[in-house]
Order: sequence, then C-alpha cells, then structure tokens
Amino acid sequence: MQENTHVTVHDYSDEELIKKFPGFENKYIEVNGVRIHYVEGGSGQPLICLPGWPQTWYSLHPVAMQLAQNYRVIIADLRGMGTSEKPESGYDKKTMATDIYQLAVQLGLEKVSILGHDIGGMVAMSFAFNFPETTEKLIILDGSHPGKEILQMPLIPAPGTFIEKMDAEMPYAWWMGFNQVKGLPEQLLEGRFHLLQEWLFKYVMIDESKMSSFERAVYAAAYNDRESIRASNAWYQTFHQDIEDAEHYQPLTMPVLGIGSYISFNYMNMGLPHVAKNVKVVGIQDSGHYLFEEQPQQVLDIILPFLAS
Repeated sequence: MQENTHVTVHDYSDEELIKKFPGFENKYIEVNGVRIHYVEGGSGQPLICLPGWPQTWYSLHPVAMQLAQNYRVIIADLRGMGTSEKPESGYDKKTMATDIYQLAVQLGLEKVSILGHDIGGMVAMSFAFNFPETTEKLIILDGSHPGKEILQMPLIPAPGTFIEKMDAEMPYAWWMGFNQVKGLPEQLLEGRFHLLQEWLFKYVMIDESKMSSFERAVYAAAYNDRESIRASNAWYQTFHQDIEDAEHYQPLTMPVLGIGSYISFNYMNMGLPHVAKNVKVVGIQDSGHYLFEEQPQQVLDIILPFLAS
C-alpha cells in the first residue's frame, strides 16, 4: 500500500476509473427504492455483470472490454457496494435481485444474460430463480446461492488445513462468521480495511501478485468507511433469509454456466445440478477465488462460447 500513499481518494472515484474503460459510461438509476450505480459499454445482446466482496464494478476491468466487443455490457454496483446507495435493509439476495430486475426493466431490456462473481453470483442466481422469463443465460463464478450446506461450515479449522493458502478440500472461511457480527467490524476496520483485504487476497488467490497495488487501493477506498463495511456485511447477515427463500424456488431451466476456482469447483460441480436442469460446470484449477484477475483469458475462453451458443 505504501506506493499509493501519495494518491488522493479522488483518483479512485468512478469518474476517474471509467477513463480506463474506453467506450463505457458511468450512470445512476433509481430502482426498488435505492440509487444504483452502474457502467455501460458495448452493443449487442445485454449482459449484466455483478461483482462480489470486497470489490466493486471495477473488478470486471480485465474482461469488460473484450465482452463489450460482442455484447451490451452493464456492470452494476450492488445495493451497499461502491457508490450505490447503502440503505439499512434489503440485503437478502431476492431484494437485491429485484434491484437488478428493475434496472433491466427501466433500460427496456426484456431478456438479459446475467453474470455474477462471489456475492454477485448469489444475486445473479436469485435473479434467475425469481425472474426466469427475463433470464436468457446465467453465469456464476465462485459464488452460488446460499443453501443449508453453509450452516455446516466449521467454526474451528480442521487440523493442518488453515495454512497460507485456502485448502480446497477443507476450506476455512472465517470471515463468513466475522461478517455476521453487527457493529464491531466497522469499529475495527474503519480506515484500515486494507489489512483484511491484503490478508484475504493472499489467502484465496494462488498468485496474489495478479491483484495489482492500484486495484487493491481502489477496493480499500471503497470499503474503508463504516457505512460501506456495515452494508457489505449485511450481504452475509441475510443468509438465513436467502436459505429460506431457496426452499421455494423451482429448478432453473435456462442455460447455466458455473466457473469454479480450485477452491470452489468441486462444490459447484456437486451443487449446481441440483438446482439447474441445463448446467455446465468448468474448473479453472490454476486460479484462486479472484478469477478475473488471475486468469482473465481462461474466463473469456469459457464465457464467450457459452454466450454465443
């Protein structure tokens, strides 16, 4: 982080970052009672992209320009993310998916393909469950909808598994519990969110050098204040509601593509066929959780044929 200490927060603003996306524009829209920030570029069939924690719309930059050569790419900051509004409630994935559905409706889009990573993948799946008639195709990367199985996640790691890199066979995601705590994470992390972020990137990436110092600074700035920490943790605090909602969903019938890192591939490969009838799961075993940064070309080589088929 030291090399960025001379850079002002302004340099990480949406207005500055969009300059790195030729042909894209920053936009805001009022949907479902919240103001959502999104960026848009390219032309063709619409593809809505949803980022995950602890990132923002900017996390799509390794793949956005290539996707925009064939598609109308819309990258939205979720409720509680980046410069989107951070209300006190509404962080269950069904409500967040409704935000994105209303975004599509207001843009006059009758059918969209939707892509999500991490928390964004959970929201993208909820979109497909709740608005199947609007969903052309679904792509999720390392983040499927919460189900009962997450209630079995261990509080204490298995012996020998909590090491420098996340263990794919016995993953220990302690932050899933930490983010359940209300009030305390804001006090601990305000002004120093980069400490958690730096540890996380090292733990869940095979090659953490693929996450540049500039990218780290962008995301640290986006999560460094109390309201942003509160709102993003609320994505995790609604998992019980998400699990309950999932009990009532019908299996997905549209084409579904799951892309898993070395951490998530086996779990996605086991889980997705239970909720989707037309599903393909692909593993990128030489990537950790942040697939766009570690293996952008492999991601594109999987996504583009799926969208074109």
